[in-house]
Amino acid sequence: MTFPVYEAPLPSAVIFDLDGTLVDSAPDLLPATNHALSIIGRAPVSLEALRGMVGGGLRQMINLGAQASGGPVEENTLDRLLAAGMVHYADHISDNTTIYEGVIENLEALAAANVPMAVCTNKTAHFARRLIDDLRLTPYFKAVLGGDSLAVRKPDGEHILTAIRDAGANPADAVMVGDSITDVDAARNANVPVVLVSFGYTVTPARELGADAVIDHFQELPQALASLKE
Repeated sequence: MTFPVYEAPLPSAVIFDLDGTLVDSAPDLLPATNHALSIIGRAPVSLEALRGMVGGGLRQMINLGAQASGGPVEENTLDRLLAAGMVHYADHISDNTTIYEGVIENLEALAAANVPMAVCTNKTAHFARRLIDDLRLTPYFKAVLGGDSLAVRKPDGEHILTAIRDAGANPADAVMVGDSITDVDAARNANVPVVLVSFGYTVTPARELGADAVIDHFQELPQALASLKE
């Protein structure tokens, strides 16, 4: 295993999105979403379609899935579908989820460089923590903030700023790493630079979302972070 090299000046903290950034969780989010849709007789959505629905939490995924498979549903129906989807997801949260190539090496290198890290995701906090724990990533992060950790969530900048502060860092030199327009907007609202991965969950290509840098593999992250200081 070859570890990347991070050289000074280093960010005060690196805040990561979770789904589509650190991990490919769509293979487990898909059956949970389709299970919920099946309750009202809707056809399943495809894995490719689901990848464009991730980012706002399971409720949004089920809502978008409903819209794509026959039209929107009433809020009380959506509540019922969400409850069913959450039970299914809880039973299968890490069955087929994988960590993207290069993630572990970069987390190890950042930790060795004493750069604090946190996760800022719109996933429900207890699901985020459980998934991170199942994948043995917990020791790398000083904080994990989910979509229900605060009164706001991404794209509100306070979500990222709180993650930075909870990691014990100064927002002035922190960096966000994500995969979607939600992450870009949240970073802009927090006045924090943002790096996007090109392989995550977004309908619009990452390079068209206005990030400060885009990487195609985690091995490019050290160079991307360095470019933000130039």
